[in-house]
Amino acid sequence: MNLKDSVQDDDYLDLNDDDDDIVTLTTADGEEVDFVEIAGIAHKGNFYAILQPVELLDGMDDDEALVFKVTRGRNGEDNFTIETDDDIIEAVFAEYNRLLDEAVSNDD
Repeated sequence: MNLKDSVQDDDYLDLNDDDDDIVTLTTADGEEVDFVEIAGIAHKGNFYAILQPVELLDGMDDDEALVFKVTRGRNGEDNFTIETDDDIIEAVFAEYNRLLDEAVSNDD
């Protein structure tokens, strides 16, 4: 996944239709965890990735996903930071659902 260079539009939705887009993140303990990228959402000038673990994490249900803020690192790499602000998480999922509904409506 590449961070969009200028994220200014809240109407950006990047839906991934294949399961081949795997993002591997490393925990603070050095453990690697694979995630499937569900979508990328621009919100208030920031870019967020909705990721679902390939193997369920403790306490997670099959239909749950996590929101990560994506920033550009010094060497151009994407850095993922788990989002903990409930208001931002709710806004990202609300925008995702709105844009998904809009995309489905346009397909009809």
